[in-house]
Amino acid sequence: MKLALVSDIHCNIQGLERALDLMAPFDQLWCAGDSVFQFRWSNEVVTRLRDLGARVILGNHEETILSQDGVRALSSPKVDQELVAWMRQRPYRIEETVDGRTVVMTHGSPWEPWKEYHYPHEPIWSRTAEMECDLLVVGHTHFKMEQRHGRVLVVNPGSAGDPRDHRNEFQLSCARWDSATQEVEFFDYPDPTRNFAMSSGTIKQQ
Repeated sequence: MKLALVSDIHCNIQGLERALDLMAPFDQLWCAGDSVFQFRWSNEVVTRLRDLGARVILGNHEETILSQDGVRALSSPKVDQELVAWMRQRPYRIEETVDGRTVVMTHGSPWEPWKEYHYPHEPIWSRTAEMECDLLVVGHTHFKMEQRHGRVLVVNPGSAGDPRDHRNEFQLSCARWDSATQEVEFFDYPDPTRNFAMSSGTIKQQ
């Protein structure tokens, strides 16, 4: 099976749609949290994930917007409350068997405190060798990553909506994992919401 991996979409429906195009064909879509912003909702992003039957977990931004702190943002008449209810039912962690392989997905750190940011260069990732899984999918940092520690392949697809990774020139990214070969393919692409136009000999961001 081929798993399409996205994370940190942050309401960017155009970024998500581009990721889906790049990763096709795939069998399942997995989203490692932060589909929305902590104080901004996206019916379009959540609808797309739900309709595709995506495995979706909650990130720190969902935790905020679904708490008392997010009441004002979610009270807008534009927010589809059925989608909010659907998101409330998502877990913080998923563990499933995919084609005979154990896949675990968390948003931030797989260890407490789970909201910690652990970047690709940090030695803490060697601890994943102790985990009982074949693939660990994480998000949170917006930095793409592929590392193997013993049996465990750790993958962060980066961000499909809010680029922060200087190593790919602040592009968006996503990834596709093949359960048969255990190979990962990354896709980097410009944020479609950031259009550039030439004006008076300079590049202006719109």
